[in-house]
Amino acid sequence: MLNVALTGNVASGKSAVADRWRTLGVPVVSADQLARDAVAPGSPGLERVVEVFGPDVLASDGSLDRARMRERVFDDPEARRRLEEIVHPAVWRLREAWLHEQRAAGASLAVSEIPLLFETGREGDFDVVVLVDAPTEVRVGRMVRDRGLAPDEARRIADAQMDPSEKRGRSDHVIDNVTTLPDLELLADRVLAELRAKAGESSLTLDMHLHTEGSRDCLSDPEAVLARALELGYGRIAITDHDRVHVALRMAEAHPEHIIPGEEVKTAEGIDVIGLYLSEEIPRGTPAEETIERIREQGGIPYLPHPYAAGKGGGGAYADRLAPLCDVVEVFNARLHARRMNDDALDLALRHDKLRGAGSDAHTVGEIGNAFVTLPAHPNRPDALRAALAQGRTGGRESSRLVHLASTWAKVRKKLP
Repeated sequence: MLNVALTGNVASGKSAVADRWRTLGVPVVSADQLARDAVAPGSPGLERVVEVFGPDVLASDGSLDRARMRERVFDDPEARRRLEEIVHPAVWRLREAWLHEQRAAGASLAVSEIPLLFETGREGDFDVVVLVDAPTEVRVGRMVRDRGLAPDEARRIADAQMDPSEKRGRSDHVIDNVTTLPDLELLADRVLAELRAKAGESSLTLDMHLHTEGSRDCLSDPEAVLARALELGYGRIAITDHDRVHVALRMAEAHPEHIIPGEEVKTAEGIDVIGLYLSEEIPRGTPAEETIERIREQGGIPYLPHPYAAGKGGGGAYADRLAPLCDVVEVFNARLHARRMNDDALDLALRHDKLRGAGSDAHTVGEIGNAFVTLPAHPNRPDALRAALAQGRTGGRESSRLVHLASTWAKVRKKLP
């Protein structure tokens, strides 16, 4: 198991990186939380703190008054040393127990978020050290804006910590957090991909929603679609033709490792619901909830595509009704040209604690590659996909608006002799 330390000075953004990695299925433990556990009510650690510092460090409920304790030790190096002698050994014991649990669970990597990693001289306990950094002025500004601190106090806190430039030279990876949260998450994802590769994890890239000539508005040869996907590094694609499953089933039989057979059903409500791993076609016009039931009866995965798109998604009118009934919510669709619709879909997935998918919704071969889900390699089965999606990462780029002309032409061409 790859043992990773994540560190950074105050307001650097290390907790945002930790949160991002947690959402991508990485086990992460916080030293701050372990420090709270080490002095929880009834613990030997708290008893020792009271013995050393007196009962006035306790809050009215018997817990440690952390604000009062910080005041006691901030400008008193000797008091800080005595507190650290109590807390730090307990924190490391708790962390070792947590690491043992992760190894027993078969984790390939585990991350410990430790603000004072270098200050305590424990970087040698880890295989890899990742530092999140930002200029001092940026960090001071964040403390003033986000924590309500006075500028002088924020500056005092920042200046009391080890020089970040020294930490940069002692770290294996540095994530510079100087702009927006999405930019930080993108950088964090890139580092995580390197960590997973170092940990020996193999990955797979999917497109969970695309079309072939089986759809009424698509002329794409399915073999050409698969060939293009493989050329771009995709290991698997879901063929989800409109109201038809015959092409997907034929392709799945010919390419069992590369194809997920599916169908995008136009329901009685006029919106779309996708079924993955289907063996039988579900008729167009089936009510949405019945469609989801039929998908489950086949052992498939109900997948809610573009829930906030006008028309085919009902503009969000059915989102909160259907999301709880589905396993996966599509949080990126490359054919949506208003970012808000994908953002709202992500909020929907998070609100209902649903797995997240992404699809190019390709109706032309040229659109292949516009959306992806990267996740651990797994057998081509519904249960394995569900488990892998919990550690998946979605993304992509918006398709050209001109692709809709190709769909319109396909409809016309199929009506011609």
